[in-house]
Amino acid sequence: MSDLLRPRLVDAHHHVWDLGRRAQPWLDEPGHEPIRRSFGTDGLRSAATRSIAGRHLARSVVVQCVASLPETRDLLGLADRDPMVGAVVGWVDLTSPAIGEILDNLCTGPGGSYLRAVRHVVQGEQDPEWLQRPAVERGLWMIAKRGLGYDVLIRSHQFRQAVRLAERIPGLPLVLDHAGKPPIAGGDLADWRRDVRRLAGHPQVRCKVSGLVTEADHENWALDDIRPVWDVLLDAFGPDRLMFGSDWPVCILAGGWNRWAATVEELLTGCSESETEAILTGTAVDFYGLTPAERTPSCS
Repeated sequence: MSDLLRPRLVDAHHHVWDLGRRAQPWLDEPGHEPIRRSFGTDGLRSAATRSIAGRHLARSVVVQCVASLPETRDLLGLADRDPMVGAVVGWVDLTSPAIGEILDNLCTGPGGSYLRAVRHVVQGEQDPEWLQRPAVERGLWMIAKRGLGYDVLIRSHQFRQAVRLAERIPGLPLVLDHAGKPPIAGGDLADWRRDVRRLAGHPQVRCKVSGLVTEADHENWALDDIRPVWDVLLDAFGPDRLMFGSDWPVCILAGGWNRWAATVEELLTGCSESETEAILTGTAVDFYGLTPAERTPSCS
């Protein structure tokens, strides 16, 4: 890891969207009214005023929202312009026969060196074996061959297909978004606890400590609601495979960036300096290939 990044904070999961440029249909769902507007990186800079363990936000990973190649190209262009954005998790149609050509065009196009991973909103798929569809697996193999990673976005009842993905394509680096969305508000974590440990048994899998507050009671969650999930993640993955993410601006629905940052600082109590560094910086730097200088394309 670069010494320039050691004392700093990486937000490994945030979003931007411009409703004047592209619709975000998921924002029409009830409860999303507070974030039903456009958000850019300046908004994140303004929101993220609190440090965590003395570290202030320095770099970020911007993640796709909708199934749109134009959105991915926009995010790559943003990374090319904004020095805070160090990596992009984009979207491609994993089932496309032309996926190899699509990936190559993205990687060699404007901002293509910032493409570090791909994501699909699997949580919205009804097929319990969506990630095992032959066309999807072919696409995931193409991602692995280009040295890219894959962000796994599932709900807690979909762990089986994530575990099978890790088994069937062991050369594909994986990161579990939002810890697999544990049912914090419901209070019964037994199935999630079992399944997240199964997935953590595969060494190529990392996990984002993000999106937890929106799985809790948005109005009434407290540190003690999050701590049981944190304890499982720390034990299952270890600090070297955990990374901090804010899920901004979605986290606004349950308190915002600074409240989540304060909670993470409390959770880090008892961790060593090296463990804290891994969670707040090192794991994200390693997984997403973040560097302080100009980057070269990660696709090959």
